[in-house]
Amino acid sequence: MLRRCFLAGGAIASLAWIVPGCRGTQYARVIKPGDKEMMGSHQAGQETFRPLVDEAVTKLVARHTPQPHVQQAGYEVLPPPKMRMCFVGIENKTNEEIGDFKEQIYECIDQRLSESGTCSSISRRYVEAGLRELRLRPDQLFVPDNMHMFVGLMAQQGQPFDYLLFAKLTSGTTRQNHDYQRDYELTLELVDIRSGEQDKQSAMLSKGYHHSWTSRAMAGGWF
Repeated sequence: MLRRCFLAGGAIASLAWIVPGCRGTQYARVIKPGDKEMMGSHQAGQETFRPLVDEAVTKLVARHTPQPHVQQAGYEVLPPPKMRMCFVGIENKTNEEIGDFKEQIYECIDQRLSESGTCSSISRRYVEAGLRELRLRPDQLFVPDNMHMFVGLMAQQGQPFDYLLFAKLTSGTTRQNHDYQRDYELTLELVDIRSGEQDKQSAMLSKGYHHSWTSRAMAGGWF
């Protein structure tokens, strides 16, 4: 009994001596333009969302870019009027939590629309304040009475618009043993508030996730 207690105590003492010596190291670096960027190993990251936004916005803007207006009297070519747009928000229908990327995707879409030169979007602060005032969710704007109240409130605030813009993220997963492929799709839905007509433009990106079974235990010959 004493011998077993001694051996058990020695093992615990040895473990207590080894464990404190196992320390991890964390470091960071500034990623400059042109440097290799990190890629999400378990879910989507900037390598997924950035191309989706660029492609979807480019398709939407190209499809709805108005033609220049020509004045008959002096044959003067006037720039086309900008589309007055109300970007309501992003709906995440993937099986992943996108966390702070939701805010970044919103800002990225809004910025791309502004840079296009053909769109004029309402400030997000006005949009959110209006929805709070009317106690509405974005999806409730499809009810005619709710739409009428929201449009009227925005006009009172000096923020009239002609189009509502919704963004939705979806995904589909294909599995092969322990590896899997996930197809991400970003859909931009544009709704004309006068006619109710809608148009959808989408971008898709596929990403493969690979699981490795290599472990310290296997490397040490435990299995």
